Amino acid sequence: MRRILTKQELHNLAMNIVGKELEKRGFEFIAINSTLGKQPQFVCIDASKQRYFVVVKAVAYPDNPHNYDMIWMESFKKHAREHEAKVFYAGVGLSNASDPSQPVYYNEDYTLEYAGLQVIETPLN
Repeated sequence: MRRILTKQELHNLAMNIVGKELEKRGFEFIAINSTLGKQPQFVCIDASKQRYFVVVKAVAYPDNPHNYDMIWMESFKKHAREHEAKVFYAGVGLSNASDPSQPVYYNEDYTLEYAGLQVIETPLN
């Protein structure tokens, strides 16, 4: 019997995709939060000990995974500045591989639209 992935499962899939990229880039994980709706999902540092907050968003077809709520992001950028952190946004588009109008099912193929980590500038305007 086919089972549709829950929002939390889609979020976890997106986090796994982004986490693998962070590992490949050599980031060290300080904290990971997989709770849906809690930000950031990853707190990590690079080789120079610069702190990064990574916001991961799983987006279903037909929404654009590269867009984010700019008003909310302004408040998050303030939070990052207070912690001397830089911000990455990772929008992960997930859709059913055989029919994008259908949901993503457990143990079935999916299509991924992911452009990598998007740098969000945090300086004050």
